[in-house]
Amino acid sequence: MGIIKSGKVVIVLGGRFAGRKGVVVKTFDDGTPDRKFGHAIVAGIDRYPRKVTRAMSKEKVVKRTKIKPFLKHINYSHLMPTRYVVDLDLKKIVEEHGLKAEGRAEARKAVKKVFEERYLNQTTVKKEKKATGVSYFYKKMAF
Repeated sequence: MGIIKSGKVVIVLGGRFAGRKGVVVKTFDDGTPDRKFGHAIVAGIDRYPRKVTRAMSKEKVVKRTKIKPFLKHINYSHLMPTRYVVDLDLKKIVEEHGLKAEGRAEARKAVKKVFEERYLNQTTVKKEKKATGVSYFYKKMAF
């Protein structure tokens, strides 16, 4: 699939995470031996960070900025690409831990750390195009 590349922000259309945003980590256009269809590994946000105001204490801010991620193989037909691109480096994390039952929990924890770190440091983005993608990625969809 030419449009869906790694780093692209996508919206999941089907299944448990329908309506959630994710980032394509790795694509498999021709499929794999166990999944014979075009699919992608997607890391996304299951529970979005909540609104923070200046009057809140540091403890409350930390609690409200927690993110619950997901990591999943998803068929291309269940993904809708957006125009946004994000420069989150998740490929190493997924390749290091893998998505088998043993490494999935560690991979999810590592992805959570990357997501939360980036959410708190959104202003340190190099390119303006990537900055808009990051701000879009962390906003919950309104529907």
